[in-house]
Amino acid sequence: MFKISISPYFRSACILKMSGKYKLFRHTLYSILIIILSFAVLPSYAGIVRVGKNQAIQSVQQGILQAKEGDTIYVHAGIYHESKLIIEKSITLVGKGWPVIDAQNKGEIFFIRSRNVWLQGFKLQHTGRSDMKEIGAVMIYDSYAITVYNNQIEDANFGISVQNSKRCTIKDNHIKAFNKNEVLSGNGIHGWKADSLIIIGNAISGHRDGLYFEFVKNSLIWRNKSTENVRYGIHFMFSNNNTYIGNIFEKNESGVAVMFSSKIQMYNNYFHDNWGDATYGILLKEITDSHISGNSFVQNTIALQMEGCSRIKVFKNKFINNGFALKIQASCDDNDFTHNNFIANTFDIATNGTLVLNTFDGNYWDKYEGYDLDRDKIGDISFHPVSLYSMIIAHNPAALMLFRSFMVTLLDKSEKLMPIITPESLVDHFPHMKPFDL
Repeated sequence: MFKISISPYFRSACILKMSGKYKLFRHTLYSILIIILSFAVLPSYAGIVRVGKNQAIQSVQQGILQAKEGDTIYVHAGIYHESKLIIEKSITLVGKGWPVIDAQNKGEIFFIRSRNVWLQGFKLQHTGRSDMKEIGAVMIYDSYAITVYNNQIEDANFGISVQNSKRCTIKDNHIKAFNKNEVLSGNGIHGWKADSLIIIGNAISGHRDGLYFEFVKNSLIWRNKSTENVRYGIHFMFSNNNTYIGNIFEKNESGVAVMFSSKIQMYNNYFHDNWGDATYGILLKEITDSHISGNSFVQNTIALQMEGCSRIKVFKNKFINNGFALKIQASCDDNDFTHNNFIANTFDIATNGTLVLNTFDGNYWDKYEGYDLDRDKIGDISFHPVSLYSMIIAHNPAALMLFRSFMVTLLDKSEKLMPIITPESLVDHFPHMKPFDL
Protein backbone atom coordinates (compact mmCIF):
# COMPACT_ATOMS: atom_id res chain seq x y z
CA MET A 1 0.00 0.00 0.00
CA PHE A 2 1.28 3.43 -0.91
CA LYS A 3 1.04 6.31 1.51
CA ILE A 4 1.11 9.85 0.18
CA SER A 5 1.92 12.52 2.67
CA ILE A 6 0.36 15.90 1.90
CA SER A 7 1.03 17.53 5.18
CA PRO A 8 3.83 19.84 3.89
CA TYR A 9 1.57 21.14 1.13
CA PHE A 10 -1.38 21.46 3.59
CA ARG A 11 0.70 23.48 5.97
CA SER A 12 1.91 25.70 3.12
CA ALA A 13 -1.66 26.21 1.96
CA CYS A 14 -2.80 27.18 5.45
CA ILE A 15 -0.01 29.67 5.75
CA LEU A 16 -0.83 31.19 2.37
CA LYS A 17 -4.58 31.25 3.20
CA MET A 18 -3.93 33.07 6.40
CA SER A 19 -1.87 35.60 4.52
CA GLY A 20 -4.60 36.12 1.92
CA LYS A 21 -2.76 34.31 -0.88
CA TYR A 22 -4.53 30.95 -0.83
CA LYS A 23 -6.36 31.44 -4.16
CA LEU A 24 -3.12 32.25 -5.95
CA PHE A 25 -1.42 29.14 -4.53
CA ARG A 26 -4.37 26.89 -5.50
CA HIS A 27 -4.43 28.23 -9.05
CA THR A 28 -0.65 27.71 -9.44
CA LEU A 29 -0.81 24.15 -8.05
CA TYR A 30 -3.70 23.19 -10.37
CA SER A 31 -1.83 24.60 -13.38
CA ILE A 32 1.27 22.55 -12.60
CA LEU A 33 -0.80 19.37 -12.19
CA ILE A 34 -2.56 19.94 -15.51
CA ILE A 35 0.76 20.38 -17.34
CA ILE A 36 2.22 17.22 -15.78
CA LEU A 37 -0.85 15.15 -16.63
CA SER A 38 -1.00 16.44 -20.17
CA PHE A 39 2.58 15.29 -20.83
CA ALA A 40 1.88 11.93 -19.18
CA VAL A 41 -1.01 11.16 -21.54
CA LEU A 42 0.27 13.03 -24.60
CA PRO A 43 -0.33 10.70 -27.58
CA SER A 44 2.41 9.95 -30.10
CA TYR A 45 1.66 11.37 -33.53
CA ALA A 46 4.69 9.77 -35.23
CA GLY A 47 3.58 8.65 -38.66
CA ILE A 48 4.74 6.33 -41.44
CA VAL A 49 5.62 7.49 -44.94
CA ARG A 50 6.05 4.92 -47.70
CA VAL A 51 8.13 5.50 -50.80
CA GLY A 52 8.15 3.20 -53.81
CA LYS A 53 7.19 2.75 -57.43
CA ASN A 54 3.78 1.44 -56.39
CA GLN A 55 3.26 4.00 -53.64
CA ALA A 56 1.70 7.44 -53.69
CA ILE A 57 5.16 8.88 -53.04
CA GLN A 58 7.73 7.72 -55.57
CA SER A 59 10.88 9.66 -54.68
CA VAL A 60 12.98 9.65 -51.53
CA GLN A 61 13.26 13.44 -51.65
CA GLN A 62 9.47 13.80 -51.69
CA GLY A 63 9.19 11.38 -48.77
CA ILE A 64 11.67 13.38 -46.71
CA LEU A 65 9.83 16.63 -47.46
CA GLN A 66 6.49 15.14 -46.48
CA ALA A 67 7.70 13.48 -43.27
CA LYS A 68 7.23 15.24 -39.96
CA GLU A 69 9.39 15.17 -36.86
CA GLY A 70 9.58 11.63 -35.50
CA ASP A 71 8.14 9.96 -38.62
CA THR A 72 9.48 6.77 -40.18
CA ILE A 73 10.04 6.60 -43.95
CA TYR A 74 10.00 3.14 -45.53
CA VAL A 75 11.68 3.09 -48.94
CA HIS A 76 10.76 -0.01 -50.93
CA ALA A 77 13.03 -1.91 -53.31
CA GLY A 78 13.94 -0.21 -56.57
CA ILE A 79 16.46 2.14 -58.12
CA TYR A 80 16.17 5.81 -57.24
CA HIS A 81 18.26 8.24 -59.29
CA GLU A 82 18.54 10.95 -56.66
CA SER A 83 21.21 13.03 -54.93
CA LYS A 84 21.57 15.85 -52.41
CA LEU A 85 18.86 14.49 -50.14
CA ILE A 86 18.81 16.99 -47.27
CA ILE A 87 17.66 15.84 -43.83
CA GLU A 88 17.09 18.55 -41.24
CA LYS A 89 14.50 16.87 -39.02
CA SER A 90 14.44 13.90 -36.61
CA ILE A 91 13.26 11.01 -38.81
CA THR A 92 13.94 7.33 -39.42
CA LEU A 93 14.69 6.06 -42.94
CA VAL A 94 14.55 2.31 -43.51
CA GLY A 95 15.23 0.55 -46.80
CA LYS A 96 13.01 -2.48 -47.50
CA GLY A 97 14.64 -4.99 -49.86
CA TRP A 98 17.82 -2.94 -50.36
CA PRO A 99 16.63 0.01 -52.42
CA VAL A 100 19.41 1.56 -54.50
CA ILE A 101 20.01 5.29 -54.45
CA ASP A 102 22.24 6.13 -57.41
CA ALA A 103 23.59 9.68 -57.45
CA GLN A 104 24.86 9.24 -61.03
CA ASN A 105 28.10 11.03 -60.10
CA LYS A 106 26.21 14.29 -59.44
CA GLY A 107 27.01 14.90 -55.77
CA GLU A 108 26.50 13.66 -52.24
CA ILE A 109 23.53 11.41 -51.54
CA PHE A 110 22.45 12.16 -47.97
CA PHE A 111 23.25 15.49 -46.35
CA ILE A 112 22.27 15.34 -42.66
CA ARG A 113 22.15 18.27 -40.25
CA SER A 114 19.80 17.26 -37.45
CA ARG A 115 19.30 15.27 -34.24
CA ASN A 116 18.18 11.67 -33.80
CA VAL A 117 18.22 10.47 -37.40
CA TRP A 118 18.31 6.72 -38.21
CA LEU A 119 19.45 5.53 -41.68
CA GLN A 120 19.29 1.80 -42.43
CA GLY A 121 19.15 -0.73 -45.24
CA PHE A 122 20.15 1.24 -48.35
CA LYS A 123 22.57 0.66 -51.17
CA LEU A 124 24.20 4.00 -51.98
CA GLN A 125 26.37 4.36 -55.06
CA HIS A 126 28.13 6.62 -57.56
CA THR A 127 28.57 9.90 -55.70
CA GLY A 128 30.19 12.85 -57.42
CA ARG A 129 33.82 13.88 -56.98
CA SER A 130 35.38 17.27 -56.46
CA ASP A 131 38.81 18.76 -55.89
CA MET A 132 37.24 21.71 -54.05
CA LYS A 133 34.92 20.11 -51.48
CA GLU A 134 34.21 16.80 -49.79
CA ILE A 135 31.47 14.77 -51.42
CA GLY A 136 30.23 11.46 -50.11
CA ALA A 137 27.37 9.03 -49.66
CA VAL A 138 26.41 10.14 -46.13
CA MET A 139 27.58 13.58 -45.03
CA ILE A 140 26.79 14.46 -41.41
CA TYR A 141 27.36 18.02 -40.18
CA ASP A 142 26.62 19.79 -36.88
CA SER A 143 24.46 16.90 -35.71
CA TYR A 144 23.69 14.84 -32.62
CA ALA A 145 22.83 11.14 -32.21
CA ILE A 146 22.82 10.13 -35.89
CA THR A 147 22.84 6.37 -36.58
CA VAL A 148 23.97 4.91 -39.93
CA TYR A 149 23.33 1.18 -39.72
CA ASN A 150 23.66 -1.75 -42.12
CA ASN A 151 24.03 0.05 -45.44
CA GLN A 152 26.03 -0.81 -48.55
CA ILE A 153 28.08 2.02 -50.00
CA GLU A 154 29.85 1.51 -53.30
CA ASP A 155 31.90 3.78 -55.55
CA ALA A 156 31.60 6.81 -53.28
CA ASN A 157 34.24 9.50 -52.93
CA PHE A 158 33.79 9.64 -49.15
CA GLY A 159 31.73 6.85 -47.64
CA ILE A 160 30.44 8.30 -44.36
CA SER A 161 31.67 11.66 -43.08
CA VAL A 162 30.95 12.97 -39.58
CA GLN A 163 31.95 16.57 -38.91
CA ASN A 164 31.43 18.78 -35.89
CA SER A 165 28.97 16.24 -34.46
CA LYS A 166 28.48 14.25 -31.27
CA ARG A 167 27.27 10.79 -30.23
CA CYS A 168 26.89 9.38 -33.73
CA THR A 169 26.88 5.62 -34.38
CA ILE A 170 28.19 3.99 -37.57
CA LYS A 171 27.57 0.25 -37.46
CA ASP A 172 27.70 -2.78 -39.79
CA ASN A 173 28.10 -0.87 -43.05
CA HIS A 174 29.94 -2.22 -46.11
CA ILE A 175 31.90 0.56 -47.77
CA LYS A 176 33.78 -0.19 -50.97
CA ALA A 177 35.54 1.98 -53.52
CA PHE A 178 37.91 1.28 -56.40
CA ASN A 179 40.46 4.06 -56.08
CA LYS A 180 44.02 3.83 -57.32
CA ASN A 181 45.27 7.33 -56.51
CA GLU A 182 45.12 8.87 -53.03
CA VAL A 183 44.88 12.42 -54.41
CA LEU A 184 41.60 11.73 -56.19
CA SER A 185 39.98 9.58 -53.51
CA GLY A 186 38.28 10.16 -50.17
CA ASN A 187 38.11 8.21 -46.93
CA GLY A 188 35.78 5.36 -46.07
CA ILE A 189 34.74 6.69 -42.66
CA HIS A 190 35.86 10.25 -42.04
CA GLY A 191 35.64 12.03 -38.69
CA TRP A 192 36.55 15.65 -38.04
CA LYS A 193 36.02 17.58 -34.82
CA ALA A 194 33.69 14.92 -33.45
CA ASP A 195 33.00 13.61 -29.97
CA SER A 196 31.80 10.26 -28.61
CA LEU A 197 31.53 8.37 -31.90
CA ILE A 198 30.76 4.65 -31.94
CA ILE A 199 32.22 2.91 -35.01
CA ILE A 200 31.42 -0.82 -34.94
CA GLY A 201 31.56 -3.73 -37.38
CA ASN A 202 32.13 -1.86 -40.64
CA ALA A 203 34.00 -3.34 -43.63
CA ILE A 204 35.96 -0.77 -45.66
CA SER A 205 38.18 -1.16 -48.71
CA GLY A 206 39.49 0.76 -51.71
CA HIS A 207 39.46 4.24 -50.18
CA ARG A 208 42.34 6.64 -49.49
CA ASP A 209 42.22 5.89 -45.75
CA GLY A 210 39.81 3.28 -44.50
CA LEU A 211 39.16 5.33 -41.38
CA TYR A 212 40.40 8.88 -40.88
CA PHE A 213 39.99 10.89 -37.68
CA GLU A 214 41.16 14.40 -36.88
CA PHE A 215 40.21 16.17 -33.64
CA VAL A 216 38.03 13.21 -32.66
CA LYS A 217 37.78 12.34 -28.96
CA ASN A 218 36.12 9.94 -26.51
CA SER A 219 35.26 7.45 -29.26
CA LEU A 220 35.10 3.67 -29.62
CA ILE A 221 36.30 1.93 -32.80
CA TRP A 222 35.47 -1.77 -32.49
CA ARG A 223 35.48 -4.84 -34.81
CA ASN A 224 35.97 -2.96 -38.09
CA LYS A 225 37.81 -4.45 -41.05
CA SER A 226 39.86 -2.02 -43.13
CA THR A 227 41.67 -3.67 -46.04
CA GLU A 228 43.36 -2.84 -49.35
CA ASN A 229 43.09 0.92 -49.03
CA VAL A 230 45.22 3.26 -51.12
CA ARG A 231 47.05 4.73 -48.14
CA TYR A 232 46.28 3.81 -44.50
CA GLY A 233 43.88 1.32 -43.00
CA ILE A 234 43.35 3.87 -40.25
CA HIS A 235 44.88 7.32 -39.94
CA PHE A 236 44.21 9.64 -37.04
CA MET A 237 45.78 12.82 -35.72
CA PHE A 238 45.14 15.16 -32.80
CA SER A 239 42.55 12.70 -31.48
CA ASN A 240 42.68 11.93 -27.77
CA ASN A 241 40.94 9.51 -25.40
CA ASN A 242 39.95 6.99 -28.07
CA THR A 243 39.75 3.20 -27.82
CA TYR A 244 40.39 0.72 -30.66
CA ILE A 245 39.41 -2.91 -30.06
CA GLY A 246 39.37 -5.99 -32.28
CA ASN A 247 39.87 -4.25 -35.64
CA ILE A 248 41.57 -5.82 -38.66
CA PHE A 249 43.99 -3.74 -40.75
CA GLU A 250 45.22 -5.85 -43.63
CA LYS A 251 46.94 -5.33 -46.99
CA ASN A 252 46.85 -1.54 -46.85
CA GLU A 253 49.36 0.35 -48.97
CA SER A 254 50.97 2.14 -46.00
CA GLY A 255 49.53 0.27 -43.03
CA VAL A 256 48.27 2.35 -40.09
CA ALA A 257 49.34 5.79 -38.80
CA VAL A 258 48.60 7.27 -35.38
CA MET A 259 49.94 10.79 -34.84
CA PHE A 260 49.98 13.65 -32.32
CA SER A 261 47.54 12.09 -29.87
CA SER A 262 47.38 10.95 -26.26
CA LYS A 263 45.50 8.46 -24.09
CA ILE A 264 44.96 5.95 -26.88
CA GLN A 265 43.93 2.41 -25.99
CA MET A 266 44.57 -0.23 -28.67
CA TYR A 267 43.54 -3.74 -27.68
CA ASN A 268 43.34 -7.01 -29.63
CA ASN A 269 43.71 -5.52 -33.10
CA TYR A 270 45.19 -7.36 -36.10
CA PHE A 271 47.86 -5.76 -38.27
CA HIS A 272 48.47 -8.27 -41.05
CA ASP A 273 50.23 -8.36 -44.40
CA ASN A 274 50.97 -4.64 -44.79
CA TRP A 275 53.98 -4.76 -47.11
CA GLY A 276 55.79 -2.02 -49.03
CA ASP A 277 58.79 0.29 -49.13
CA ALA A 278 57.38 2.58 -46.43
CA THR A 279 54.67 0.41 -44.94
CA TYR A 280 53.97 -0.22 -41.28
CA GLY A 281 51.74 -2.43 -39.26
CA ILE A 282 51.38 0.77 -37.25
CA LEU A 283 53.33 4.01 -37.12
CA LEU A 284 53.17 5.90 -33.82
CA LYS A 285 54.35 9.50 -34.01
CA GLU A 286 54.24 11.85 -31.02
CA ILE A 287 51.94 9.58 -28.98
CA THR A 288 51.83 9.75 -25.18
CA ASP A 289 50.17 8.03 -22.21
CA SER A 290 48.72 5.11 -24.13
CA HIS A 291 48.29 1.32 -23.94
CA ILE A 292 48.94 -1.16 -26.75
CA SER A 293 48.03 -4.69 -25.68
CA GLY A 294 46.85 -7.99 -27.12
CA ASN A 295 47.54 -6.97 -30.71
CA SER A 296 48.77 -9.29 -33.45
CA PHE A 297 51.45 -8.02 -35.84
CA VAL A 298 52.00 -10.58 -38.58
CA GLN A 299 53.87 -10.23 -41.90
CA ASN A 300 54.38 -6.48 -41.99
CA THR A 301 57.42 -4.68 -43.39
CA ILE A 302 57.74 -2.83 -40.06
CA ALA A 303 55.31 -4.09 -37.44
CA LEU A 304 55.60 -1.14 -35.04
CA GLN A 305 57.51 2.08 -35.63
CA MET A 306 57.71 4.66 -32.84
CA GLU A 307 58.86 8.27 -33.20
CA GLY A 308 58.77 10.80 -30.38
CA CYS A 309 56.59 8.59 -28.15
CA SER A 310 56.45 8.69 -24.35
CA ARG A 311 54.82 6.73 -21.54
CA ILE A 312 53.37 3.96 -23.69
CA LYS A 313 52.78 0.48 -22.28
CA VAL A 314 53.34 -2.17 -24.94
CA PHE A 315 52.47 -5.56 -23.46
CA LYS A 316 51.09 -8.98 -24.41
CA ASN A 317 51.43 -8.43 -28.17
CA LYS A 318 52.52 -10.93 -30.83
CA PHE A 319 55.18 -9.96 -33.39
CA ILE A 320 55.44 -12.78 -35.93
CA ASN A 321 57.12 -13.01 -39.37
CA ASN A 322 57.72 -9.29 -39.79
CA GLY A 323 60.66 -7.63 -41.51
CA PHE A 324 61.27 -5.42 -38.46
CA ALA A 325 59.19 -6.21 -35.40
CA LEU A 326 59.99 -2.88 -33.75
CA LYS A 327 61.75 0.28 -34.91
CA ILE A 328 62.10 2.73 -32.06
CA GLN A 329 63.85 6.04 -32.48
CA ALA A 330 66.08 7.67 -29.89
CA SER A 331 63.44 10.40 -29.49
CA CYS A 332 61.24 7.92 -27.55
CA ASP A 333 61.43 7.73 -23.78
CA ASP A 334 59.74 6.14 -20.75
CA ASN A 335 58.06 3.43 -22.82
CA ASP A 336 57.72 -0.06 -21.40
CA PHE A 337 57.74 -3.31 -23.42
CA THR A 338 56.93 -6.47 -21.51
CA HIS A 339 55.34 -9.91 -21.97
CA ASN A 340 55.47 -9.69 -25.77
CA ASN A 341 56.31 -12.57 -28.13
CA PHE A 342 58.94 -11.93 -30.83
CA ILE A 343 58.89 -14.90 -33.20
CA ALA A 344 60.41 -15.45 -36.67
CA ASN A 345 61.03 -11.76 -37.40
CA THR A 346 63.93 -10.87 -39.65
CA PHE A 347 64.96 -8.23 -37.10
CA ASP A 348 63.39 -7.90 -33.67
CA ILE A 349 64.43 -4.34 -32.80
CA ALA A 350 66.18 -1.51 -34.62
CA THR A 351 67.04 1.93 -33.34
CA ASN A 352 68.91 5.01 -34.57
CA GLY A 353 70.69 5.99 -31.36
CA THR A 354 72.83 4.70 -28.54
CA LEU A 355 70.96 6.33 -25.65
CA VAL A 356 68.03 4.14 -24.59
CA LEU A 357 65.42 5.55 -22.22
CA ASN A 358 62.92 2.67 -22.49
CA THR A 359 62.63 -0.73 -20.81
CA PHE A 360 62.35 -4.11 -22.57
CA ASP A 361 62.26 -6.60 -19.71
CA GLY A 362 60.27 -9.81 -19.55
CA ASN A 363 59.65 -10.62 -23.23
CA TYR A 364 60.03 -13.83 -25.22
CA TRP A 365 62.61 -13.74 -28.04
CA ASP A 366 62.99 -16.74 -30.31
CA LYS A 367 66.56 -15.62 -31.06
CA TYR A 368 67.58 -15.88 -27.41
CA GLU A 369 70.27 -18.54 -26.97
CA GLY A 370 70.70 -18.32 -23.19
CA TYR A 371 70.01 -20.93 -20.53
CA ASP A 372 67.86 -21.38 -17.43
CA LEU A 373 69.77 -23.37 -14.85
CA ASP A 374 67.42 -22.57 -11.96
CA ARG A 375 64.36 -23.49 -14.09
CA ASP A 376 62.35 -20.42 -13.18
CA LYS A 377 61.40 -19.99 -16.88
CA ILE A 378 63.51 -16.82 -17.11
CA GLY A 379 66.87 -16.75 -18.84
CA ASP A 380 69.87 -16.52 -16.54
CA ILE A 381 71.69 -14.07 -18.81
CA SER A 382 70.39 -10.90 -20.40
CA PHE A 383 69.49 -10.60 -24.07
CA HIS A 384 70.50 -7.81 -26.45
CA PRO A 385 67.81 -7.85 -29.18
CA VAL A 386 69.42 -5.26 -31.49
CA SER A 387 71.65 -6.85 -34.10
CA LEU A 388 74.68 -5.14 -35.59
CA TYR A 389 73.44 -5.97 -39.06
CA SER A 390 70.14 -4.14 -38.52
CA MET A 391 72.06 -0.97 -37.69
CA ILE A 392 74.28 -1.40 -40.75
CA ILE A 393 71.38 -1.69 -43.20
CA ALA A 394 69.63 1.25 -41.51
CA HIS A 395 72.50 3.43 -42.76
CA ASN A 396 73.25 1.44 -45.92
CA PRO A 397 70.20 -0.43 -47.30
CA ALA A 398 72.30 -2.00 -50.07
CA ALA A 399 73.94 -4.15 -47.39
CA LEU A 400 70.73 -6.19 -47.26
CA MET A 401 72.14 -8.32 -50.09
CA LEU A 402 74.50 -9.87 -47.51
CA PHE A 403 71.59 -11.15 -45.42
CA ARG A 404 72.20 -14.64 -43.99
CA SER A 405 75.84 -14.65 -45.04
CA PHE A 406 78.42 -16.24 -42.72
CA MET A 407 80.19 -12.91 -42.21
CA VAL A 408 77.01 -11.17 -41.02
CA THR A 409 76.25 -14.02 -38.60
CA LEU A 410 79.77 -13.81 -37.20
CA LEU A 411 79.56 -10.04 -36.74
CA ASP A 412 76.21 -10.29 -34.96
CA LYS A 413 77.37 -12.95 -32.53
CA SER A 414 80.55 -11.02 -31.76
CA GLU A 415 78.55 -7.85 -31.10
CA LYS A 416 76.22 -9.65 -28.69
CA LEU A 417 79.18 -10.86 -26.64
CA MET A 418 80.88 -7.45 -26.53
CA PRO A 419 78.47 -4.65 -27.58
CA ILE A 420 80.38 -1.77 -29.15
CA ILE A 421 78.13 -0.34 -31.86
CA THR A 422 74.69 -1.50 -30.74
CA PRO A 423 73.18 0.29 -27.72
CA GLU A 424 74.43 -1.57 -24.65
CA SER A 425 71.51 -0.44 -22.49
CA LEU A 426 68.85 -1.79 -24.87
CA VAL A 427 68.59 -5.11 -23.12
CA ASP A 428 66.03 -7.53 -21.73
CA HIS A 429 67.26 -8.47 -18.27
CA PHE A 430 64.59 -11.14 -17.76
CA PRO A 431 63.98 -12.87 -21.12
CA HIS A 432 61.41 -15.66 -20.97
CA MET A 433 62.41 -19.09 -22.14
CA LYS A 434 59.03 -19.98 -23.66
CA PRO A 435 56.49 -17.87 -25.54
CA PHE A 436 53.56 -16.48 -23.63
CA ASP A 437 50.13 -17.96 -24.20
CA LEU A 438 48.55 -14.85 -25.70
